[in-house]
Amino acid sequence: MLALLAGTPSAFSQQPSSDVPPVSENKVDTETFTRTLASANRFEIESGKLAEKKAVAADVKDFAALMVKDHTKAGEDFKAALDKGQTTASATPQGPALQPNDQAMLDQLKALDGDAFQAKYITLQTQAHKQAVAMVSTYAQSGDDPALKEFAKKTLETLKMHEMHLKDLAAVH
Repeated sequence: MLALLAGTPSAFSQQPSSDVPPVSENKVDTETFTRTLASANRFEIESGKLAEKKAVAADVKDFAALMVKDHTKAGEDFKAALDKGQTTASATPQGPALQPNDQAMLDQLKALDGDAFQAKYITLQTQAHKQAVAMVSTYAQSGDDPALKEFAKKTLETLKMHEMHLKDLAAVH
């Protein structure tokens, strides 16, 4: 999901951000997980919609459509987990505003077209999914909320599949 839902805000940035907790630690707190995941997932959907219009290669457009589909489902599953969970966080239908790093990445993509867009999209998606896998994996192992932990476990395989697709795309583009 989300890079799925994607990752920590730094998942998408090329510079480290001081407000982003390191996902290499053995724990990600629930508030950080929910806030980061919601923003990252929305970034995936919005950037995927852009790529469906702006990418050059058919396989990149197909990947973008998969991102929109998978991350839309992940958003629905995430909302259901929040509703069942112990956290006080909530998800709205339109989702939260993007976190600054996610918005900056989306703005970068909006400013590009053609081959330049496609190259940047693949790069940002690769970074985002690497961070998403790290964060979701950590939460799946050590999260505080049982419903969100279960969501993380289920979502992890989809994120890993996205990573594999991205390796293939990067190899040919």
